Amino acid sequence: MITAENKKKYYQALLEKNSEYDGVFFVGVKTTGVFCRPTCPARKPKIENCEFFENVQQALLASFRPCKRCQPLSHPKHVSKLIQTLVDAVEQNPEKRWKDKDFKELSVDSSTARRQFKKRFGMTFVAYARARRMGIAMKQIREGEAIIDAQLSTGYESDSGFRDAFARIMGAAPTKMKHDNIFKAAWLDTPLGPMIAIANNDALYLLEFVDRRGLEREIERLRKKTKAAIIPGYTHPIRSIEKELFQYFEGGLREFKTPIFFIGSSFQKNVWEELKKIPIGKTCSYSDLAAAIGKPSAIRAAASANGANQFAIIIPCHRVINANGELGGYGGGLSRKKWLIDHERKMIRPSK
Repeated sequence: MITAENKKKYYQALLEKNSEYDGVFFVGVKTTGVFCRPTCPARKPKIENCEFFENVQQALLASFRPCKRCQPLSHPKHVSKLIQTLVDAVEQNPEKRWKDKDFKELSVDSSTARRQFKKRFGMTFVAYARARRMGIAMKQIREGEAIIDAQLSTGYESDSGFRDAFARIMGAAPTKMKHDNIFKAAWLDTPLGPMIAIANNDALYLLEFVDRRGLEREIERLRKKTKAAIIPGYTHPIRSIEKELFQYFEGGLREFKTPIFFIGSSFQKNVWEELKKIPIGKTCSYSDLAAAIGKPSAIRAAASANGANQFAIIIPCHRVINANGELGGYGGGLSRKKWLIDHERKMIRPSK
């Protein structure tokens, strides 16, 4: 998370077009919907219209598109033709899910594209395209703004691109919500990055970090299982978990009370219920978890169920680690897992 002190430092670097900060941060400009490198020659925005990001993926998921003047997806001194070709293709059709045939149509080798994007940005091209697609839908969720405002701020001359990208992820175009079974989705800011919460009026159905790998498929599974349309907005469970998350990160909440609804097999539900029993500030191994549900030989299945948890933080899958003490895996990223474990240990530590 970028601190207030760094925001001031980054803004000064932006005003000075300081090349030392190229690659250190990117700036999203709220008034134009683009993100830039620090040395962008464009007129500088006011600080209140800036959002700062540590990497490209964060900027994309916050709904910003790359600036055409400073080309933040290219090396400062060299514009990669391959990267620019693919970025332009994404902007022409941001809702597309890329397949091998799409690369062939552009006379691009998919493995080369993957390698170049990974080397330059730490993410593959497919991950880039997904983040751009997710960012468009997340903008509507994040700001809850009028459809026409959202489409204009994302740079579309027509509304088709926005509607299609939203529909690919949330299940229906925002202007065609005549569904009886409506779920709401909201963007929640936390110290560990933004999260998305999805709920109906009775319970929370999903809470996950926006940049989690596989989130789009997770939302798609939720839609199919519930036969629901998802639109931006708040419900009582979302307001409840927003308040509880704030208290948790402040160190004052140890148990979540927001009602949740599990969607999974009996085995998965048993694992998730067992996760809730792990005391705050404590950890257990995957083998411990399997034994606790009466299936000591099902270590791999228990680990898989642990990873399929649809409620980050409140169902504490982050408290499960390897038997040798190493962190193991975590859908939200190992740095977040370590932070959560350390945070909870501090919460139970006696004050001096």
